[in-house]
Parts: sequence; structure tokens; C-alpha cells
Amino acid sequence: MAQGRVRQEGIVVGVIGATAVAVWFFVADIIAGHPFFTPYGLGSMLQGFFGVETPMSIPATIMVYTIFHYLAFIGVGLIFAAIFNAAEKEPSILAGLVILFVALELLSIGLTVLVAESSALRQIAWYQIGAANLVASVSMGAYLIRQHRRVFDRVAMSMRGM
Repeated sequence: MAQGRVRQEGIVVGVIGATAVAVWFFVADIIAGHPFFTPYGLGSMLQGFFGVETPMSIPATIMVYTIFHYLAFIGVGLIFAAIFNAAEKEPSILAGLVILFVALELLSIGLTVLVAESSALRQIAWYQIGAANLVASVSMGAYLIRQHRRVFDRVAMSMRGM
């Protein structure tokens, strides 16, 4: 039963985060006057990473990247859901979440540097990626906090010495 809850919650959290980032970059690309630039550029970079010599069509590149994007976020969502569900029994586990969050932020910064070095994606500024990361973190966190309100109440009480 608990594994089912973690799985379901993780998928929902991942889809929330992936969608938040996708919408963020869709709006940014529209404002910049080049719709789907970001998923196409990242999809092209992903193809190169996997050694694809003949690039796919633009729609296929965007579709493959979108699938990768959602699967990656669902993976992160599953990890976060597992941590929050474990924190139901032991709230101090949330300290591990802080460490994981910092590690993911460092990974995000590394990916930002990588993207900045890519000739195809130089137009994406570091602050756009940082803002997308913030939008995803807030969206995913808000959902998890709402689902696990008791954990935060217990942490707050223990910090007050009750």
C-alpha cells in the first residue's frame, strides 16, 4: 500500500514539476519569438550526447526530449515522494531532503553551465534556467507539503520543544 502511494505521489509530483518547467520555457520562447526553441535545442543536445549522427526532425526531436524531460522529473518526484512518505514515520528524514535539494541545485547549476557552453543554446540565459528550476521546486514542494502537512506540524512542534 505504501509503495503504491509513493509511486502515485511521485508520478504526480514529477508531472507537476515537468509541466511547470515546460510551460515556463514555452512562454519564454514565445516571448522571445521562437516557439519550442528550448525543447528543440535541448533535444538536439540530448541526441548528440547519445551519439545520434543524423538528427531527427524538429517534431521528433521535441517529442523525444519531452519524453526524456517528463521521465527525468518523474524520477526526481519518486525520490521526493519516498522521502516525504518516510518522514511521516521519522520527520528528521527531512534533513536528508535538504541535502538532496542542495545536490540537485548544484546539478542544475552544472547543467546551466553546460547549456551556456552549447552553441545551439547560448540564447537561454542562466537566470531563465534558474527561474524554471525555482518554479519547479515551488510547484513540487507545494504539492508535497500539502500532502504531508502532519510532518511539518511535527517538525514545527519539535523545534519549539513540545
